[in-house]
Parts: sequence; structure tokens; C-alpha cells
Amino acid sequence: MPVHEGLALYAAATEAGALGLPMLEVGTYCGRSAILLADAARAAGVSALTVDHHRGSEEQQPGWEYHDPSVVDPEIGLMDTLPTFRRTLRRAGLEEHIVALVGRSPQIAAVWHGPLGLVFVDGGHTDEHANADYEGWAPHVAEGGLLVIHDVFPDPADGGQAPYRIYRRALASGAFTEFAATDSLRVLRRTAPGI
Repeated sequence: MPVHEGLALYAAATEAGALGLPMLEVGTYCGRSAILLADAARAAGVSALTVDHHRGSEEQQPGWEYHDPSVVDPEIGLMDTLPTFRRTLRRAGLEEHIVALVGRSPQIAAVWHGPLGLVFVDGGHTDEHANADYEGWAPHVAEGGLLVIHDVFPDPADGGQAPYRIYRRALASGAFTEFAATDSLRVLRRTAPGI
């Protein structure tokens, strides 16, 4: 995530923190955006949560452009970003301000029952994964809360289209209105029920 998009995410988290509700991120990877949410949550006196299976998205697997062999567990031969994520939080001094939910987003969303002040969707970028993240977590965004979607590219030449399609879906639902946009980061406010 470029710095200016990170600053926009932090601003959205600061705005959402005023609701006094937890904030949740889908797609943690090594924790760069998680520290932004955790710091904003700390300042607001709320909890930040992250959801990730820590095995990497499709584009992070061996043979793909964004693969990082340094996060492969040599014992099992699979990616494992959880240790790197934990080190990131420790270095930032934010371990006590974030709860890591380790597992697949749809499974965790199915057992989550509380309202959220902010949901940041930055998980898998296939239609299957992006829609599952949206359908699992958007219903939990409280009235006035924020739905933040990363990697929204209207032009297919700039990037994958799944995040763009869930962004369009959220707007078409009538439940969300656009609050802010910074390059590929879109911030939507819940203004009505539904998804």
C-alpha cells in the first residue's frame, strides 16, 4: 500500500473510531496496514481486529509476481506470514491493541455477531474471495460506519477487477455512499441497511 493510501486508511480509521466500535481488517499479510488500524484503535480506545489465514493470497504463491520466499515455512513448504505479522506489531509497540483472528474470512465472519465501526477489505482478489469478504463482513458495518476497499481499479489495465466489482456492488445496494477516494482506496459510509 502506498504511503498516501495508508494515510487515507488511517484517517478513515480515526473517523470510525469516534463510533466507539471495533475496527476490522480482512487481509493482514505482514501487518503494515494493521499497524495503522491498531494505532487509530488505540487512540480511540477501541479494539482492532485482523482476519487472515496467513498462507498468502493467490498472487503471493510461488511462481507469481508478488511471491516472497522469505515468508515460506521451510518445514511445511507453505507461506506463513503470521510470524512476520507478529514481529511487525511488536516493533510498532501495538501488540496489545490488536486481536489477530487466524483463519479463513468466511468462517470467521459466520461466527461474528457484533457491529463494527470500520471494515477494511483487502483480502483475496478473486471474485470468489472478494464477494465472500463483502458478504461476510459488510452486514456488520454499523450505521455511520465505514467500509474501506483497497485495490479498486476502474480500468482493468491497472489491476484486478474483483475489488472494483464489490465497490460498485456496495454503491448499487443503496446501503453505502462514497465518503472518500485516494487512488485505489475507497471509503464508503453506511447510510442505510442492507448489502
